Amino acid sequence: MKESTSREKVLKAIRKALIHKSEADFSAADSKAEIYTAPPEGESLEILFAKNFSALTGNFIFCEKKEDFTKSLAHIIEERNWDNIYCLNPPLQDLLKQGGIAYNSAQSEILKADIGITTCECLVARTGSIMVSSRLNAGRRLPVYSNVHITVAYTSQLVYNIGDGYKLIQQKYGEAFPSQVTVITGPSQTADIEKTLVKGAHGPKELFLFLIDDGTA
Repeated sequence: MKESTSREKVLKAIRKALIHKSEADFSAADSKAEIYTAPPEGESLEILFAKNFSALTGNFIFCEKKEDFTKSLAHIIEERNWDNIYCLNPPLQDLLKQGGIAYNSAQSEILKADIGITTCECLVARTGSIMVSSRLNAGRRLPVYSNVHITVAYTSQLVYNIGDGYKLIQQKYGEAFPSQVTVITGPSQTADIEKTLVKGAHGPKELFLFLIDDGTA
């Protein structure tokens, strides 16, 4: 019978692959081998993260102290005429209040959030990624719902690779490990629709990272 859809062709290919399994021998493979190279010698994690994050079109802002965060954010808000800023994290809310920055924290209005401000679990320098989890105040929703996602992190949260990030989260939560851990690597974008690049198709169009120096990196 003639295949009428692309789906049928794909399913047929999958069935064929399952029946005719690969004869490659992986018995000698070392499953415990270190797959990541060591950090570049002489380059700090802050600089490495900033390079890789910026290369992914992320907006990186370094802050020597907490007060610099609110000053820089206030300037960007005025420059871009931002509204509907949403924040659920109490320590961040305190910083926003100190800087005179208005925000919304009503759970019922989270879908209206244009700008979402969150913390994170850690920053992965090797890939310029941000790791967040369902255990954070913002949960699963805010990093996805807002058009612009702003992450506030500290230099003490920098790790070299994703494996180090998971270890850090494991140490933090122990047996109460989060039900979801998400690795954010650059703003959301896809070219699935007619091969046209679309930003913000399944998440924020822009990503900002404010890195505050807490003297422990």
